Amino acid sequence: MIEFNHVFKSYTANQPILEDISFKVNAGEFVFVAGPSGAGKSTLLKLVAGLEACTQGTIEVNGQRLDQISARAKPYLRRAVGVILQDTHLLYDRTAIENVMLPLAVIAQPRSIAMSRARAALQKVGLADKERTNPLALSGGEQQRLAIARAIVNRPALLIADEPTANLDRDTARRVMTVFRDFNQVGVTTLVATHDETLMQEFAHRVLIIERGQFQDFPVRRQAQL
Repeated sequence: MIEFNHVFKSYTANQPILEDISFKVNAGEFVFVAGPSGAGKSTLLKLVAGLEACTQGTIEVNGQRLDQISARAKPYLRRAVGVILQDTHLLYDRTAIENVMLPLAVIAQPRSIAMSRARAALQKVGLADKERTNPLALSGGEQQRLAIARAIVNRPALLIADEPTANLDRDTARRVMTVFRDFNQVGVTTLVATHDETLMQEFAHRVLIIERGQFQDFPVRRQAQL
């Protein structure tokens, strides 16, 4: 599903964010990406999503090398990937359910089907009673859950989330992680960046740790060493 081979990423000369990163995530895995702030977690997820290109090395996602995909083909690849970034990028001139329906509108899904699936996604994240609410009227945590609903509505093969529980209380964070786990249990490959050790202890099968651009891979039985 995901394979990094000797990947480097720099934004300025001689200041690499990621250095010689190699790893593989198989289809259906649930993996956390951990590390301190500024370690490169967000950068790694953007590389996986094809939102940025690596400086050196190769990245393969869902059987395709990202550097070999044409600009025209990239949107089709991204339809198989649900992405939740720290900036939710919600549209404030639309209701909650209209925000969730956007990925389905892009692929010309009939409105009745899009509405039904959007309602199911809102139900999954506990926002069924907020479908007609403007995102500006939602709390920060509710906006984050709305972004998650939008990411899962297209039933992606790969779900990527960058600190999805950072603004949530403990109970809501567990609920959100349970949503991710439920999707993973039906085959959705799930990659979540976090520094919440409690959630990693409870939900992770595997942890990829990034620190100072370097990389370590821990199976779940070694979570206590985080």
